[in-house]
Amino acid sequence: MRSLLVILIVVCSFQVMAVAQTETATVDLALPTDNDAIFHGGGPDFYQYVERDYRGEKSTPWEGGQYGFVRDPEQTRAGVVYTRFHEGIDIRCLHRDERGEPLDEVRAIAEGKVVYTNSVPGYSNYGKYIVIEHRWGGSPYFSLYGHLSKIDVRTGDAVHRGQQIAVMGYTGAGINRERAHLHLELNLMLNHNFQEWYSSFLHENDPNHHGIYNGINLVGLNIAQLYLKLRENPSLTIPQFLGEEEIFYKVALPKSRHFELPNLYPWMVNGTAEARSWTVSFARSGLPLKIEPSELKVKQPEIVYVKPSSLNASYLTDGIATGPTTHAHLTEHGKQLMQLLTFPD
Repeated sequence: MRSLLVILIVVCSFQVMAVAQTETATVDLALPTDNDAIFHGGGPDFYQYVERDYRGEKSTPWEGGQYGFVRDPEQTRAGVVYTRFHEGIDIRCLHRDERGEPLDEVRAIAEGKVVYTNSVPGYSNYGKYIVIEHRWGGSPYFSLYGHLSKIDVRTGDAVHRGQQIAVMGYTGAGINRERAHLHLELNLMLNHNFQEWYSSFLHENDPNHHGIYNGINLVGLNIAQLYLKLRENPSLTIPQFLGEEEIFYKVALPKSRHFELPNLYPWMVNGTAEARSWTVSFARSGLPLKIEPSELKVKQPEIVYVKPSSLNASYLTDGIATGPTTHAHLTEHGKQLMQLLTFPD
């Protein structure tokens, strides 16, 4: 009987552990506002349009509110290429008062902790914004809510899924009352030494007011696609989701004890650390997807692969690299951004 009891306790313990691990990895996302048109066709009912003036032709395409390279069209020999990356999604306003002011409640998309609030609109293109940290599968992810009119939480607050945290607004650069919307992102973090890197590379007359929660240090995944995929498969994890992303370029980094990505997101690592350098694979947006040991000996970041194309590498790397894709090299901007990954080395 005692043996049977021990077996039952062990089995139950493993079951509890398995459930706990599943729960921490499960991504159960709520929509941040009442607008649920993403599940009913999306398009102009869900996304806030942008105002575009391309070669003298003015338009208001809702596509510019999507995640991805959806802004700043440019004519190339391969056709029109959209050159500016939009790291989140712009969710259209549903509720307004008699003056046209937005009234939509903004809610936390998942359980987490408020790690940053910016209450000074002029400090950021996001205007007033909130960052919430979530933990899934042992890794940190950061939802960002921008262009708010009112913030209802403080740094350090624990929030639950669906809890009201703010009211939609139109604070930030280039937005008026008619285009009031919520800008939503779900991000990975690059380096906790961000402030020191910022001070070393960027202008003193452009101070960083946001610490490690500056948009440069937070890289966004396609949250709209994640919502849709989770609706099809509620057990989907973020590593599985990002495993389907296409790799556009790879950069070799020197070995460094300050390289945080393998510790923050160990699911990215493929192989052991017994090598001379790391090769990091990126989506076109600059989102890191995979980390692999390499035998290359490098003293500074080097581009080692760009997806073959007739276009200049800058179009495929968001300006990180330039030149023919077969012989691309990092731009000065690219070198600085890659150095952030291992800063202060």
